[in-house]
Amino acid sequence: MSATAVSKRLEGNASVAPTSPLASTQRELRVLQVFSVLSVGGAETWLMSLLKYFNEFAEALPVKVKCDILLTGGEPSVFDEEAKALGADLFYVPFSRKNPIRFMRQFRRILAAGQYDVIHDHQDYVAGLHFLMGLGSLPPIRIAHVHSALRHRSNYANDWVRAISMSLGRRMLRRLATNVLGTSRQAIDEYGFRSPEYRGVSVVNCGFDPRKLAGDYQNEHAEICRRFGWDDAAKIILFVGRLDGSALVNGRAVSQKNLEFALEIAKECFARDEKVRLLVAGSGDPEREKEFRALVNEWGIGERIQFLRESADVPKLMIGSDVLLFTSPAEGLGMVVVEAQAAGLPVLASDATPRECVVVPELVEFLPLTDSNDWARQTLQLLGRAYPNLSECNAAVRRSPFSIENSAMSLAAIYGEGRNA
Repeated sequence: MSATAVSKRLEGNASVAPTSPLASTQRELRVLQVFSVLSVGGAETWLMSLLKYFNEFAEALPVKVKCDILLTGGEPSVFDEEAKALGADLFYVPFSRKNPIRFMRQFRRILAAGQYDVIHDHQDYVAGLHFLMGLGSLPPIRIAHVHSALRHRSNYANDWVRAISMSLGRRMLRRLATNVLGTSRQAIDEYGFRSPEYRGVSVVNCGFDPRKLAGDYQNEHAEICRRFGWDDAAKIILFVGRLDGSALVNGRAVSQKNLEFALEIAKECFARDEKVRLLVAGSGDPEREKEFRALVNEWGIGERIQFLRESADVPKLMIGSDVLLFTSPAEGLGMVVVEAQAAGLPVLASDATPRECVVVPELVEFLPLTDSNDWARQTLQLLGRAYPNLSECNAAVRRSPFSIENSAMSLAAIYGEGRNA
């Protein structure tokens, strides 16, 4: 069953998993997922949604899927307990230049004991190194999946050892990967995977449950205003993203999601409209948050900004806000933009964001990361627009490849290729 066929079957009602006549005859497929840590990131959040979906609709899928997770960071994180509760076995095996032999031995033991049908590695070029170390014990389906912009990986390769490792990993993917997936066509192109040397190259988007972003704007907006003591007429700008990491924008070092630029935009919006407020829903280094808080207090705008930690209910914030600023300098896709569209929330995004994230065109606009005045002017225009029909926006995302149903079915179809391998 192809991913395209699966998608067509879902178009009629994407909120209900289709039945499959194959489900009763398929044996369980065992999949080893490979991540660094299960932190609050787009791919990690997607994995949690996949585990839930594979459990809930096991009998409706073309194959039954059982996932375990290898964590090469070697440390527990936010989603570990949830993953265990959903039936995944977790293996903490640090992978670094200091312990390659130890990693290889433990990795091969895990592969042998698990008798996996699929290994799905989410660490781009590094997946090739993992596959090399597992040679002779690898399952028939070997997937490398890229989620982040190449720019982030290039920043990581900041010495000759890492640069050589990336080059070797890329060569190994040509020889050992049966499938190379990308979260977007742009990501696939950036990593050079369009070459015929790579097999099974395709886009498999991360997915989520759009129904979690369905709600009533008026109620959620009023609740946000009540919570923070704002007037009900407040115009709420939302920023969602990590506060740490590093990137270079126009010669300036900024955080990975470029909150610095979003704060400058908000500052200019505040000067032009006293009703504007900003919510920052972010996670990461608490010290960076302190720096940002100190900065806005120095500017004299701290009382109009609320910093929320990673435990914030982002879906409700999206439903009740008026515009999302997405100022990231590099993206594999930009799932936050897709989630915003499911909530009917207008988005102003950097032009580094792949256009593939657009599901509801009238909701998303793009600008280069050059002039904060232009961003402020466009943000205020978006704040003044009539609210879209949230239910129609949500339904459009449910029909798209970004719904967890469509995403899981596409992936299950690829996993199923290993049945007779």
